Amino acid sequence: MKNFTIYLVILVFLFVSKVLGQETFESRAKQIANKIEKITKEEKETLKKEVEEINVQLSNGVITGEQAEKRKKELAEARAVIIEEKVTLAQNELNDLVQQKVDGKLKEQDSTKKGRLIIHWDKNDWHKKDSIRGEKRTTSQFVFAAGLNNIIADGELQDSNYKFMGSHFYEWGFTYNSRLMKNDNLLHAKYGLSLMYNNIRPTNNRSFVVNGDQTELVVNPVNLKESRFRNVYLVVPVHLEFDFTKPKESNGNTYFRTHKSFRFGVGGYAGINVKSKQILKFEEDDLKYKTTIKGEYNVNNFIYGLSSYIGYKELSLYMKYDLNPLFQDNLIKENNISLGLRFDFN
Repeated sequence: MKNFTIYLVILVFLFVSKVLGQETFESRAKQIANKIEKITKEEKETLKKEVEEINVQLSNGVITGEQAEKRKKELAEARAVIIEEKVTLAQNELNDLVQQKVDGKLKEQDSTKKGRLIIHWDKNDWHKKDSIRGEKRTTSQFVFAAGLNNIIADGELQDSNYKFMGSHFYEWGFTYNSRLMKNDNLLHAKYGLSLMYNNIRPTNNRSFVVNGDQTELVVNPVNLKESRFRNVYLVVPVHLEFDFTKPKESNGNTYFRTHKSFRFGVGGYAGINVKSKQILKFEEDDLKYKTTIKGEYNVNNFIYGLSSYIGYKELSLYMKYDLNPLFQDNLIKENNISLGLRFDFN
């Protein structure tokens, strides 16, 4: 729990830095988020073109229907791997960015430049939105979150079984944010679709082995350089968000805005497991090996849990906890817990 406290202090430091107005960190984080969105769109477009080519071959009688379906499945899996690898690289960039922030290597933006941006925003955005009373009642955001991930069993954090700083999570997706009351900006319903990646790294040279309906941690006969267990989930998150952004008064009219002040959300999520795999890296006879083992591992097919965040503008401290155990029938119930930073980009 000592490491958990240290990391929480780091997160609070980052949060306070954002409150104090260091926009350089925010702008670079937004660039990374845009990169992730671009990666997904480009790979999906490429897959669409590849599938169209297969359909042409099928219609021309070059391949059979069974061959076409098999090829489409192979292409979809290949594109999924490419997306995952590229998103992981972008997530590593964000981790490096957070470390630079902690080390104090990022500079603040020039105050005069920042002032000019505010004047430009006031003159154009609000003038154009006078007729619609500020932002639309329902807006959308791109969400990206990353941080530490671990397991709780019998009410205790299992940081002796799983590396504390080595286990991590990240999540990305899209949300809608709807103002619940016509003439009040406090309450919002926030809902959408996200991909969650939960990673845990076993300690003491261990890896997971399936023994009937039990999934057990056992010592590996090979000296592992890395042992990582990843589960990917497609989830629907729903939150009730309290946004303390004050409305803008102008010429007797009230204009509502969002994500311009402190806010917090409480809610949960539910979804399905789309992939489980174990990644093992080791060296033998001066050769480096990486083994990826995909399987069910007796992991629960469904996931549901509670989540909450508290933040300022786009940046929040974020925590989520799975109410159902990771493995279906293990004698000891282990539940996933995550703590990190969350970005909601309008």
